[in-house]
Parts: sequence; C-alpha cells; structure tokens
Amino acid sequence: MKLSVIIVNYNVKFYLEQCLRSVRKALEGIDAEVIVIDNHSRDGSVEYLSARFPDYTFISSNHNLGFARANNRAIEQSRGEYILLLNPDTVVSETSLHVVLDFMDGHPRAGAAGVRMIKVDGSDALESRRGVPSPMTSFYKMSGLCRHFPQSRRFGKYYMSYLSWTEPAQIEIVSGAFCMLRRKALDEVGLLDEDYFMYGEDIDLSYRLLKGGWENWYVPVKILHYKGESTQKSSFRYVHVFYEAMLIFFRKHFGHLSFLLTCPVQLAIYAKAFLALLSMVLGKMRRSLGFVDSPFKSDPLYVFHVPPGHRILCETLVKRKGLRAEICDVIEGGHDGRVAKLSEHKQYEVFDMSAFSYGDVFGFFSQTHSADVVMAMYYPEEGIVITDTDVLN
Repeated sequence: MKLSVIIVNYNVKFYLEQCLRSVRKALEGIDAEVIVIDNHSRDGSVEYLSARFPDYTFISSNHNLGFARANNRAIEQSRGEYILLLNPDTVVSETSLHVVLDFMDGHPRAGAAGVRMIKVDGSDALESRRGVPSPMTSFYKMSGLCRHFPQSRRFGKYYMSYLSWTEPAQIEIVSGAFCMLRRKALDEVGLLDEDYFMYGEDIDLSYRLLKGGWENWYVPVKILHYKGESTQKSSFRYVHVFYEAMLIFFRKHFGHLSFLLTCPVQLAIYAKAFLALLSMVLGKMRRSLGFVDSPFKSDPLYVFHVPPGHRILCETLVKRKGLRAEICDVIEGGHDGRVAKLSEHKQYEVFDMSAFSYGDVFGFFSQTHSADVVMAMYYPEEGIVITDTDVLN
C-alpha cells in the first residue's frame, strides 16, 4: 500500500466531512487507506461520518487521547509506505497528494514534507515553513525582529520567510496540519512524543528527523487550513497546553545549554502565557459588563456562485438562514477567476462544489487577498455552507 491518511477528530464533524470529501478526490489512482481516530467527540462524528464514508476506517476512543497518542495508535494500525498526518480542518486540492508522493519518491532522503497552506482569504500561512525554535530563533521571534526583517536568514528563520513560496525547498519544521512522512524514517526516529498532548509534537518529530539524518521539505502545492476549528483557543486549557508544549520542547532539546542563554527564553514563554491569560480574563470581564465589540457593523454578505439548476436550493437556504446574499449563476465555462469586493463588510465568496474543484477555488484567491473577502463552500446535496467560523445547514 502506498499511503495511509490519518486524521484525528474532535467535535468537528462537518469540517471533517469536507476534509474527507477532498481527500477522496485527491486519492483517485492511489493505493491508499484512510483512518479517522475520534478523540471521544460529543457531536456524533463517528455515527454521522461512518455511514457516509463506509470504505474508511473509524476508531472511537473512550476518552481524549490528545493529538500525539491518537496519531500513534492509528500509525500502529496503518500499512502505507507513506503516512500523511492531516488536520480535520483542512481541504486538499485534487492533485496535492499525487504531487507530494511523487516528490517523496524522487527524494529518497526526504523524511517528511509539508505544503503551501493558505488561509480563507487566499493568503499564505506562515506556518507552512518554519525553522527549529532554538533559543536565538525564539528570541528573534518574540522580540519582533522576525517580523521586521523577514528576508534575513538570521532574523527571519522562525518562518523561513526568505524562501520562495513557489519553489520546493528544504525546511526544518513541517506542520502537523499536513505532514507527509516516510515510514522508514519513522521506524528509525520513533513515533510522536506522547508527552505532548496537543501542539509541539510536530516540531519535536521534525527536529528528531533532522537529527537522524533525514531531510524535511516544503512542496509548493496548495491546501486550505482553517487553522484551529478543532481548538477552542479562547479557553484557559488552550493557553496551558500550548505554552506547556513550548516548555517541553525547550527543556527536552535545549535544556543542556547555558542557563544565561535558556533562562530569558523560558521567562518569555511564561510571560506570554501570563499575558494571554490576562487578556482572556479582561475580555470576559468586559463581556460580562456588556462591553461587546461587534466584529462587523452589519451582517456579512454571502455571494453564491451556483449553476442555474441549484438556484432554487440556494434561495431556500438563504431564506431559511436569513442571509444577506447575492446569487450568481455559473454558466458553462465556469467562473471568470475574479473575486470582487461588493460590500464594505465581511464578504463570503460561496462556491457550489458540484460545479468547482477545490483547486479552482484556491486559484480564484491567488491573485488578490483581502481579510474581508474569504472563501466558503456550498454542498447542495447536503444543504450545507461551510465558512471559517460557521456551518450553515
């Protein structure tokens, strides 16, 4: 078997369904298996999805194993020459898996490969390429030097922003949102470190691959990453888990260095965690007192692109959900590739996925980026619209 796709799920059944739809198209012509391990979701994910994807393997955990342990359990059951760790809040293009597998076959020392992740506005996610967060690299990131001098190979190393977005390149850290792994390399360096509950395990594994003599690569094929739909980032638990992971990595790999070098970075991690918690507490206090900032002065505009045969279905959804919307008929030949801003407020460009490929949608947003104009996807057979913040059904 060529490939095992492994996805850890927690309470995001509609995002996972969309992910699995895209994976099914991307796997055409590949000898592969898909394993979904569910971390004790409460939204009926397994029951809902196992009926829709009967050819995929679903594993139900009786409790939340965390990201590392759950992936390891699935890896132990998998059979592929390559293993893809994939987040449930991602969407892959139809050609992405073929391209990355061909790249891995052509680079026998590649232990892991990541891709060009984009955000919902079409802009590139900086997390697509990263350097090892050594004490100095971490200092440059926390001090703002990384942001101010992105083209510097010293100051900009955290995001390796001096690299081209359109050419393959060797990198140091591959994101766990899309991490293609060679089984032979995993057998040599070991599975994910289960000391990490969530966050940091991808950094740790990438670093161990480098130390084991393997290469980590960036392959410029686009996927969409909603970035954190499966995580409640406004929770105290998130802050604790995230910064604890940073400390685990730092102590594990750099604890032997001079105290004068490591102490400032560890203090900075504690300080950022404290400030994050303080901001969270103040925000909750403001909301409890009625000081709520509305992100938009009016409802967002939904611009639907649908074939004429689906207009009535679309109009029914718009009416039922009370959406401020425009419906554009997609005639033969499809979309003209332009995304135009029609509203002063947030605008969703909603594409009927029975008429467009995922690659097409990513391409529409490759020319111009606006934080107020973002992509959304409509599945008429299910009557569902998926955006970065909501599922409308």
